[in-house]
Amino acid sequence: MAMNLSGDPFILLSVVNTKLRDFYNCLQDLCESEDVSARELQACLAAVGYAYDEKLNAFTAV
Repeated sequence: MAMNLSGDPFILLSVVNTKLRDFYNCLQDLCESEDVSARELQACLAAVGYAYDEKLNAFTAV
């Protein structure tokens, strides 16, 4: 199932953080595997107050 960047951003946040935790070592790996733009994904989640934290390998509230 492809990631829907135009859907509910909080569901997207949950899916992305779960995938980062369980399957990917970094955001770039997830984006390449899921064929999504890291820039677009970060912009979607930034719009609801979240940013990618490399050390945690997760999107966290800013």
